[in-house]
Parts: sequence; structure tokens; C-alpha cells
Amino acid sequence: MKTNSDTVLTFSKTVPQRSVGRRNVSNRRNDVLGSTLKYLSLVLGCAVVLLPLLVIFLASFKTEQEFYKSPVFSLPSNFLNLQNFSEAFTGGLMLQGFTNTAIILVFSCGGTILIGSMTAYVLSRFNFRINAVVSGLFLLAALIPGVSTQVATFQIVSGLGLFNKIGSNIILNMGTDVISVYIFLQFLNGIPRELDEAALIDGASFFDVYWRVILPLLMPAIATVLIIKGVAIYNDFYTPFLYMPGKGLGTISTSLFRFIGPFNAHWQVICAGVVITIIPTLVIFLFLQKYIYNGLTQGAVK
Repeated sequence: MKTNSDTVLTFSKTVPQRSVGRRNVSNRRNDVLGSTLKYLSLVLGCAVVLLPLLVIFLASFKTEQEFYKSPVFSLPSNFLNLQNFSEAFTGGLMLQGFTNTAIILVFSCGGTILIGSMTAYVLSRFNFRINAVVSGLFLLAALIPGVSTQVATFQIVSGLGLFNKIGSNIILNMGTDVISVYIFLQFLNGIPRELDEAALIDGASFFDVYWRVILPLLMPAIATVLIIKGVAIYNDFYTPFLYMPGKGLGTISTSLFRFIGPFNAHWQVICAGVVITIIPTLVIFLFLQKYIYNGLTQGAVK
């Protein structure tokens, strides 16, 4: 026969077990709800990114009549219609645009890496009175919108005789990248100074220390800067459009602008040109995605 104490003990054991079970069910529901919302947001984000690309891809195979009269997501009548691609490549002088863009990319990225890493090396390794002032000025320059200084910049470029020359774009890309200095600076702060001191004891000059010791250790930072700077230059429309209006100086971003007239725009040809411009970056990403992810990840950690 059970006593009152046994009944109370059994009841006290049953209540916590029920409460724990309810908590587990509640936690499972919260986990399911969180996972559902997470994957729904991912699907929504992918749709926002991929749907415009799908529209552009479909439109690139349509004729002008199909483009204006058929629904946006309708399939073209002939996927072998390459007339738009031919017209975009030849009429838009895209081969010349790719060449000019490649020249600007090589010299701009190379100059940015050298100037940015050298500047960061001086700010990180040399203690002088105005070190903090110089660092603050770099930060101030990064906070000022570039559009607000375009009038003065245009006057300087014109005064130097660089207007309508490819060198104007290269110099502007090299001289206005403050972010690269801070990326290199953060990486340099993680490199021990003992390496510099050991090289100096062995008779190396400061330039030797930079070139043979510091620069090889900055490869992750260089990869990060190349990714950020390369994408920015490849997508830049404003700078080449303003400073290089000559027909033979068009970049890949300004080549497509030739198909927009005062009264009409050949959108199906422009879509074909957009597909052509996407192909090089897509191929580079597919082959170098491991290095791109590593560079961005290490840059974010720093």
C-alpha cells in the first residue's frame, strides 16, 4: 500500500519529466521553424539574383519583335539565333573593349598592390611623428564620397593632358584606393617584427626587407585586393565614360552603351553583350573559386 510520501515523490518525478519533454518538443519546433526561414531566405536571395540573369539570357536569343511582344519569361523561338551576339561583339567593338579593360586591369591592380603595400609597410614599421596624422588622413579620404571631388579631379586630369587617354583611368584607379592600404596594414600588423630585424641584421636594406620578406607574406592580402579591385574596375562605367569618351578607348562596360540611342535602345543586343561580358568572369570564378574564397575569408578575418 502506497503512503502519502510515496505519492508525492512519484508526482514530483513525473512533473519534471513532462516539462522536459515539452521543452524538447518546443526546441524542435523552433529548430524546424528556424531552418525553414533560413532556407526560404536563401531561396529568395537566389531568386532575386538569378531571375534577372535568366531574363537577360532568354532575351539575348530573341529577335527585336519577340523581345517587345512576348512575355518576359517566354522562351525564344530559336536558341540558335546568334545574330544578337554577332552584332554586339562587332558593333559594340567588344574585342577592343576587352583589350582596353585588360590593360587597365593589369596596370591598375599592379600599381595598387605596389603603392598600397609600400604605404602600409611604412605606416606599420616606421614610427614617426605624423604617423597617426597620415593614417587619419587616409581614413578621412575613404569617408569622402568620390562624386563630390569629381570637378577638381577632372580639372587635374585635363591639366595633366590625360583626358581622353587610357592613362587617366589607370592613374585614378591607383591613386584613389584607400581600402587596399588598410587591408595591407591589417595583414602587416600580424607579421612579427622579428623577421624584419633578422633581415636587417643580415645586412638587408629596408627595400630588401619589403621585397623579399614582407611582400611574399602578403600573398593572401594581395589576393583579397586583386578580387576587390579587379571586380570594381571590370564593372566600372563612370570613370571610363567620363575620362575616355573616345571611340577607340571604350572599355567592356561602355561598349554596350553604343546600342542606346536618343530615341530607341536595342535591348536584345544589349542583353547579348551582357552575356558576353559575364562569360570571362564566370570562367575565372569556376577555375579560381578556391583561391577567391580563401582570399576573401582571410581578408575578412584580418
